[in-house]
Amino acid sequence: MPDNQNVDRLAIETVLDSLDALVYVADMDTHELLFLNAYGREKWGEPGARKCWQVLQKGQTGPCAFCTNPLLVDEQGVPIGVHRWEFRNTLTGRWYQCRDQATRWPDGRLVRIEIATDISDIKDLQDQLTQAQRQAEQLANEDALTGLANRRALFALGNAALEQARRQRHPVALISLDADHFKQINDRFGHAGGDAVLRALAGVLKQHTRAADVAARLGGEEFAILLPATGLDEARELAERLRAKIEALRLSHGKETIQVTCSFGVTASQNGEASLDLLLNTADIATYRAKSTGRNRIEDQGWVQIGS
Repeated sequence: MPDNQNVDRLAIETVLDSLDALVYVADMDTHELLFLNAYGREKWGEPGARKCWQVLQKGQTGPCAFCTNPLLVDEQGVPIGVHRWEFRNTLTGRWYQCRDQATRWPDGRLVRIEIATDISDIKDLQDQLTQAQRQAEQLANEDALTGLANRRALFALGNAALEQARRQRHPVALISLDADHFKQINDRFGHAGGDAVLRALAGVLKQHTRAADVAARLGGEEFAILLPATGLDEARELAERLRAKIEALRLSHGKETIQVTCSFGVTASQNGEASLDLLLNTADIATYRAKSTGRNRIEDQGWVQIGS
């Protein structure tokens, strides 16, 4: 007659070997690998009386620093239930969702049993979704042509900068600029030439602004730069540097060369008390005056006066 215990053991092993998941048992004191199901043997090879960390992980000279054994028992060494975690195997590079539990082996020793299901496809999908979300957020806040912030980002970042300025009692300046005679550039050189001009203008703004500044394309040939912790004189000096750099640009377009200038408007707010809308409107007035009085120049609208 067959031994009922052996029959039961073989039946259990058959069930465990049929699972599309890793199942293993390891002695919690010696780390000896006592059982590895068919899935595990296929992925990691035969255990051969080795330690779990010798079979299942890579480059280990001792028990893994991330071993969950201490999490499976209380201070008296009594099993306390199931511990669930996610882990990227160091040998296969695959992600697993693990279910670890301490229990007693038939011979009385305390063992860890782990069931680990491969979730790499789920992780890859999560990574793709996260990357797609980041790209969508970037596109939502970035001007696709120039790589500058768009109007939406200018308002989000600008309002945060103004709030900080109000708390710290710092000034905030704003420069607006428009490309002069941009329609004539588009008419003569086509939209490809116009786009090249806009990208070149953005390059000048990126090169000559600080990390804390917010350079944005508002639309068409209109740009703005928000300058935290910056007074009126500093903003005007920057506008003059930008004006000169832009005037010196020479863009090759086929056999021709494109030149461009910009008109600038400058304003600032003491202690960040002005709204971003007010700063933009005030700088726009100055920019319009610069265009109407000759272009390629700077008009200073002064400090925004609240309530005057």
